[in-house]
Amino acid sequence: MQEKERVYQAALDAIRSSQPACVLTLIHSEGSTPREAGAKMLLRADGSTVGTIGGGTFEQSALDDARAAMETGVSRVVEYSLQGQGEAKLGICGGKAKVYLEVLQPRCTLLILGAGHVAQPLAEFGHLLGFRTVVVDDRPEFASPARFPHADELMVTDFHNLAQRLIISADTFAVIVTRNHEFDAVVLRELLSLPLRYVGMIGSRNKVRAVFERLLSEGEPRERLSQVRAPIGLNTGGHTPAEIALSIMAEVVMVQHNGSGEPLSSLDNMLRSDSRGGHGTGHGPSDTISSAS
Repeated sequence: MQEKERVYQAALDAIRSSQPACVLTLIHSEGSTPREAGAKMLLRADGSTVGTIGGGTFEQSALDDARAAMETGVSRVVEYSLQGQGEAKLGICGGKAKVYLEVLQPRCTLLILGAGHVAQPLAEFGHLLGFRTVVVDDRPEFASPARFPHADELMVTDFHNLAQRLIISADTFAVIVTRNHEFDAVVLRELLSLPLRYVGMIGSRNKVRAVFERLLSEGEPRERLSQVRAPIGLNTGGHTPAEIALSIMAEVVMVQHNGSGEPLSSLDNMLRSDSRGGHGTGHGPSDTISSAS
């Protein structure tokens, strides 16, 4: 396998395994440089590399910049001088180079707790939106490939002690849609201690209040419970499983991209903004009550 093939294969492996990495591509070379434009290498999160863009001090400096780019999650182009003088002091080849640092971010995970009617369109939406989709249920006949053909992973397990079985990252969005409020309470208790990006639970206001009161009485922290999106979803007015799943995914994407959930017409419609003082009246991120379920 040639070097470039190995770099592409390593990048694909990183994407498929949801591991952070950075592809360094030499996009411009001028004068005397170790490699020509098009040379590639990959940097993994553990520091290992595949391929080379020239070696030496120049490559090491580019790798340092790639590590910094991975920390911020922002891809960028960096210019290097190989003149052997100035701040960079990257060698005496006498050339210049530009390197594109392409950060490969792990896919966000959509963790669906429960494999009922709402979970099915949720998994499909998650797949369409690029999430790594994981469906969990204690019933093998429900958490099956036939019902969830687009799921990346199906877990058949008891909901108790669930936290010990899950692999969680800071970009995991958990959606609780089990078959009854007893299981919802069990799952929510398990998730409260995990560093999740989002936790939402389906249910009416009364059901949500009952679950919260129960967990508070058991000593769960009020502050952590107040961060749970429940009732889950944006208020679209929909009632079918697909409509409820859509309202849930709309809220998940809103949180993912730090959106407000306001209609764009409230923000950008000239006639409405003139009559409303230039500002919409949509709910802010703290308004989590929804009629989704």
